[in-house]
Amino acid sequence: MESTDGRKAEERVFIFDTTLRDGEQSPGASMNPDEKLRIARQLEKMGVDIIEAGFPVASEGDFASVRQIAREIRGCQVAALARANPADIDRAWEAVAEAASPRIHTFISSSDIHLKYQLRKSRAEVLQEACAAVSHARCYTENVEFSPMDATRSDRDYLCEMVEAVIVAGATTVNIPDTVGYAIPEEFGDLIAILFRRVKNIRQAVISVHCHDDLGLATANALAAVQNGARQVECTINGIGERAGNSAMEEIVMAIKTRKDLFGLRTGIKTEYIHQTSRASLSSRTRRLSGRTPSPTNRAFTRTA
Repeated sequence: MESTDGRKAEERVFIFDTTLRDGEQSPGASMNPDEKLRIARQLEKMGVDIIEAGFPVASEGDFASVRQIAREIRGCQVAALARANPADIDRAWEAVAEAASPRIHTFISSSDIHLKYQLRKSRAEVLQEACAAVSHARCYTENVEFSPMDATRSDRDYLCEMVEAVIVAGATTVNIPDTVGYAIPEEFGDLIAILFRRVKNIRQAVISVHCHDDLGLATANALAAVQNGARQVECTINGIGERAGNSAMEEIVMAIKTRKDLFGLRTGIKTEYIHQTSRASLSSRTRRLSGRTPSPTNRAFTRTA
């Protein structure tokens, strides 16, 4: 693609910030609704494309917090997480319906180990549920994201089949999670390349990645995926998140900006606000650990893609 003056235009990498959902699962990082809204406003100011505000079905407190963010944040998309079942999806939509640009993010596992021990279902059953979930979410909005959880430990043929099927069902973003932080950069980049080679309708959706830092490779894995065609990165401020954390938003953004010669890509992030946003997140966590803030939203359970 070229600009009007003949120069090659840079492709956009969308920044999907999940600090308020996955980041909150980091020890000591739980936030009350006022803290969540304050962080959301800072993310909006910084130019984040999508804020994953929470998991509405998890608790009444989480639902109320997501709905408040959806009502008040107008400058970016607001996403709610939902398992691949109608009740979760209905609740997610109820929470984000008033957003300027709402998104439903639904997920189900794709690895055989999760299918056998967590879901206790066959590949065919899970594939049907994945497509049904996307179709149900599409009844509410065209902005539907789907994640095959534990993608990096999934059979490649089955993963390709699932990605193709959910795009047919209406997913406009497909996220490839390294749920347990299992992959290394060469392997993860190759997985994204395989999807682009073998999924015939893949260019009808934005391909996203969500990496965990158990091996210290979350940012490296995400960047390898970007080099192989991923155009959305799910990340958190300061890399906070479940277990060892997630890809760090500031590292992803600055790597793409600093090494423009290598990536030839851009984000919409106003980098002059990164330091302020990082400190705001750290401040909330410090207050939580010191016990100087009200109790966090009461979660019945948590789950991550």
